[in-house]
Amino acid sequence: MTLGEVYFTAAQLRRRVGELGADIARDYAGRDLLLVVPLKGSLVFAADLSRCIRIPHALDFLQLEPYGRGAGVKLIKDLDADIRGRDVLIVEDVVDTGLTLHYLFRTLGLRGPASFSIATLLDRPYRRLVELPVRYVGFTVPDELFVGYGFDLDQRYRNLPDLHVFHRTRDSGRAA
Repeated sequence: MTLGEVYFTAAQLRRRVGELGADIARDYAGRDLLLVVPLKGSLVFAADLSRCIRIPHALDFLQLEPYGRGAGVKLIKDLDADIRGRDVLIVEDVVDTGLTLHYLFRTLGLRGPASFSIATLLDRPYRRLVELPVRYVGFTVPDELFVGYGFDLDQRYRNLPDLHVFHRTRDSGRAA
């Protein structure tokens, strides 16, 4: 397997994440902001975004796991924090169909947060199957396989500073 071309450089990512952090800090100034980070893909983006949000805020993590092909998701690592009355911003690496986030909103919404919204590094709104409050978008991207900057292929390449695109080969269906 060979690494694909750079789609966004580390400098482009840094600049855009800084802009998102400034927007979030402005919008949530004086509020009780909690960043909720689904593991694992969102970790790199969330860490960088948190450093760019120049107001007091907290971080918490959860982990979701798919049941199987299209059968739904289950919560395998829950939040440690109580979200009642707090402003919750879910920090996601990519938003596609929105089905997983819809499940998360239904689940966490029962806990009485003051508000819910989403910050995503990559968005594919043309694939959305449900309405979601995606408030902060880093980049709108095509339906490609990305690696680097937290995105992985078989748990590899998350550590790359740039975001690369992989192309599938015709004969194997696997990334080239």
